[in-house]
Amino acid sequence: MRKILLFIVSMASLFSEVYGDSSEDWVPYIQDKSAFTSLSKLDDTPGAMGIRSLKFLMKGVDTENLEIYFINTNKFQYHFDFADKVLKIGISLKEFNQKTYFTDNRTFLAGTILAYENFTPPNGQKGVYLFEFWPTDPVKVQFINKAFQAIAAGMKFAAGQAFYHPAGETHMELWSVEKDEYDRLQIPVLTSEALFENLSFSPLNLGEGYGYLRVAQATSAGTYTIRDVVIFKSIPNELSHVAGVITEEPQTPLSHINLKAKQNSTPNAFLRGASSRPDIASLIDKPVYYKVTANEVELRLATAQEIEENLEKIRPKQGQVPVRDLTITKITSLDEVRNQHASVYGAKAANIGELRTFLTEDCLVPEGFAIPFYFYDLFMTETGLYAYAKDMIQDEEFQQSPEKRAKELKKLQKKIKKAEMPAVLQEALDQMWAKFPEGTTLRCRSSTNNEDLPGFNGAGLYDSFTHHLDEGNISKSIQQVFASLWNFRAFEEREFYRIDHFQTAMGVLIHPNFEDELSNGVAITKNPYDPHWDGCYINVQLGDSLVTNPDPGATPEELLVMKTAISVDELGYEIIYIRHSSHLENGKTVLSHEQAKLLALKLEEIQKHFKKVYDGKEGFAMDVEFKFDKEGRLVIKQARPWVE
Repeated sequence: MRKILLFIVSMASLFSEVYGDSSEDWVPYIQDKSAFTSLSKLDDTPGAMGIRSLKFLMKGVDTENLEIYFINTNKFQYHFDFADKVLKIGISLKEFNQKTYFTDNRTFLAGTILAYENFTPPNGQKGVYLFEFWPTDPVKVQFINKAFQAIAAGMKFAAGQAFYHPAGETHMELWSVEKDEYDRLQIPVLTSEALFENLSFSPLNLGEGYGYLRVAQATSAGTYTIRDVVIFKSIPNELSHVAGVITEEPQTPLSHINLKAKQNSTPNAFLRGASSRPDIASLIDKPVYYKVTANEVELRLATAQEIEENLEKIRPKQGQVPVRDLTITKITSLDEVRNQHASVYGAKAANIGELRTFLTEDCLVPEGFAIPFYFYDLFMTETGLYAYAKDMIQDEEFQQSPEKRAKELKKLQKKIKKAEMPAVLQEALDQMWAKFPEGTTLRCRSSTNNEDLPGFNGAGLYDSFTHHLDEGNISKSIQQVFASLWNFRAFEEREFYRIDHFQTAMGVLIHPNFEDELSNGVAITKNPYDPHWDGCYINVQLGDSLVTNPDPGATPEELLVMKTAISVDELGYEIIYIRHSSHLENGKTVLSHEQAKLLALKLEEIQKHFKKVYDGKEGFAMDVEFKFDKEGRLVIKQARPWVE
């Protein structure tokens, strides 16, 4: 191997003579970090922002005279294009693939080096360079060793920072089998889980904002407003509309916090130990400018005037009136509800009805009823609570003080919960309730004209409730759902967007409650880490432990299921684990391989169907909530357009 390394370095000038100006297309040796930067491509996809990637190709890996080419990745997206146009190998793509992938007799080895600048390895030198291969390609340890030795010789500036990254399930299984040989050869390995656990910074949503820098001590979002940039020590269970978010615990792209950040163009990042950093601590409770880029967080002192000027700049100039149809006065079976009925029942109920039209095998979609907006409107009118709410909003102190708003909104919610349900509505609710088998526990879910919409998902704005058998009449839980329309975070969101509070309406989706589920999660029908590879991204947690609003310190299982080549001629599925659930022992997974594959298949169906329904353009995807029930059946419980 030492002869190979000497050959690689000594032949650098000869390669340039034979193959032309390597500085444009490739180099045999990378002098320093700046040279790596110039050759590499900066990824800007949501799950991999700020990560630089550089492709490399090794030729002659079946001999002692192997050659390595660090490819100008800005010019060549694919290894074959480089091999064909620059090396002029004179073979077809199929022949190249047969000599490169899925074989122990390969002559080429194609891989990628990823630079993670915000990871600190055990030696304390910030930043790592991970080399990896096609996730389903079973690259054996002898080839991994050749790649490591060649990269170490060709990137001496990265000594102690280069690691092999077993990217997918195939590589992890091989590594576990060959681990003793890896140790003997002293090949440093960094798994995905170790990588993401030790990142110090992760940008979730790029952007900038102005506000007073606050530190939240609890998981509640409190009364923070659009004039606050908030540092959360733990992931909050709920979040009002704020100017910026920093969490000291890692987030996932599918958390309610990040869904809301994307919807509102709010800068959002994970920054370990943010509140204890001297440069940040000195700004607490002062007006600040906050910016999240792919590479860093910027915080500096601002002024109160800048906060107000920015607020006026980003806030919609015109008022908005949500569409609501009050002409339907009957509770309707979900089998009669479709996506086009969102203005009657809310998008959540409408999309459940839509799902029931085509997801008929291998999974369940809840069956039940949709309560139209008419019920909420009549309830608020007959009880006089519309008039009460209008008087409350007009109060000057209510308008000026977030604390006053929070207090008065809680009073209104209490009145909604305790009011008497109008007789005509009560009779209809009783008739609907009686249609469920005796002893059925029901789930009453919010479904408004102000959530689950294209461009506005309203994630976490409103509340859903389980009606237990000992809670009396079903109207109790219905009124709890009605009351959630007036919680602080929802009111602040509507106020910022100048949405008419009195044209916003609450429908209710009713279906049997799923108890003692094996797992629950959320997924999107695309691969946010690399849009060039088809697949889906999944967050899932054991039992009923929440994914979108996790308990403090709890992390869900985070994985990609990618449709990819599993041989030169065959497509299949590969799982790449980003994180494992904190509720399970190392190496154990929440979803089995069969469950993950089934979910991926159903997500493909959902994507295909709703892309037509919404006339989705390139990049369109759906945000899907699911669970596996106590009998192991897949349940699709919600689908809404994904907000980029």
